[in-house]
Amino acid sequence: MSDKPIYQKKPEWLKVKIENPKNLSHVNTLIQSLNLNTVCHGANCPNRLECFSKRTATFMILGNVCSRHCRFCNIDSGHLNPPDIGEPYRVAQAVKELDLKHAVVTSVTRDDLSDGGASLFAATIKAIREASPETVIEVLIPDFRGDYEALKKVMDAKPHIINHNVETVKRLYRDIRPEADYKQSLELLKRIKEYNPKIFSKSGFMLGLGEMESEIYALIDDLKEVDVDILTIGQYLPPSERHAPLIAYIHPDQFTEYGKYAQKIGINSVASSPLVRSSYNAHEVFTPSP
Repeated sequence: MSDKPIYQKKPEWLKVKIENPKNLSHVNTLIQSLNLNTVCHGANCPNRLECFSKRTATFMILGNVCSRHCRFCNIDSGHLNPPDIGEPYRVAQAVKELDLKHAVVTSVTRDDLSDGGASLFAATIKAIREASPETVIEVLIPDFRGDYEALKKVMDAKPHIINHNVETVKRLYRDIRPEADYKQSLELLKRIKEYNPKIFSKSGFMLGLGEMESEIYALIDDLKEVDVDILTIGQYLPPSERHAPLIAYIHPDQFTEYGKYAQKIGINSVASSPLVRSSYNAHEVFTPSP
């Protein structure tokens, strides 16, 4: 893959709108007052204005600096601060204040911590459940370097959904996710269903990085093989010229075809379109029964 950026005009189907400026301001103010991070800002998500206008956000715990250097991601790398033990309580406050029916909590990757931050995930799940018992809790977790005991801490906290994104096809891992491992990510997803079938497993990946159709179908097959319940497929958009270059905008019709294939082979809930992101409209993609 060339490192030279490929400049292409953004197609009409990738344009987003703000639905309620008042709600946008309210969410921004609340997040700032509670000293919280969101992946919406940190990852420069293209949907953040729409989500904020709907009074929703994906909370990012364990700081805003990552220990890894994935080439698609806009999160900073650098000095890593100790975990903030008060963060789970503040996230729970925000969930309650926003009256969220579906809360998503993710994190930067923290390979410097002995459990990768799993204990703070567990504490956040507990705090949200106590503050807002009716809220569906989804966590988007890193791979914890394959540490089963760390994953077990999260599973024992019993969130409704555990999400771990594979991000791209196997061939592109070395270039796009140099510090991650394709098989390790699949093994994590497999372990969720083996440990507690009542927890819904979820994963997602991006298109437009130079993957081939055969590789995409093979990836969907692999996710079905580990019993993933929920799948999201979206368009890669480079955050800057420093990131992995965009190879192609994928037409919505092609996203539809991949989504139909995933459903055909038995993945229960699929969202596949250019603006789909892992936590974008998560409550609409899938909400488990009480």
